[in-house]
Amino acid sequence: MVNGSEVDFGIGTEEHQVPPSETLADTLRERLGLTGTKVTCDNGACGTCTVLMDGKAVLSCMTLTVECGGRRVVTIEGLRDPLTGALDPIQQAFIDEGAFQCGFCTPGIIMSAKALLLENGAPTEEEVKEGLSGNFCRCITHYQVVRAVMAAAQGGE
Repeated sequence: MVNGSEVDFGIGTEEHQVPPSETLADTLRERLGLTGTKVTCDNGACGTCTVLMDGKAVLSCMTLTVECGGRRVVTIEGLRDPLTGALDPIQQAFIDEGAFQCGFCTPGIIMSAKALLLENGAPTEEEVKEGLSGNFCRCITHYQVVRAVMAAAQGGE
């Protein structure tokens, strides 16, 4: 399941199948058109490709699609409220706090923050920094990011 919709691919090289070596990042972007998930380093070092799998942050460039059967995957596109279209509180907090610049790495950071808040709804600043330690941004400092996560947590997230 991806963003609440059932997705079913067979394993193989035929149409409507995924090769056993295909990463979740490639499947999301190339087969499902979910381009909010970015790929930068393609070796698990930057966190840009982070998505949620069963509520936990995973690096989609290091996860094979064949490992995702029966799992719930959520991408940045799946955080919006499906009924109202409202942004998730963590997304709104990033806007309110100006916690992005070019925006390329922002989806991965937001997904890591969402996973942190799902696990710990009232993190300390140190816990936020630790929770986001696998995400790298070359454009801004992480001060705005930490403020955004803390604001989302205080908002009842």
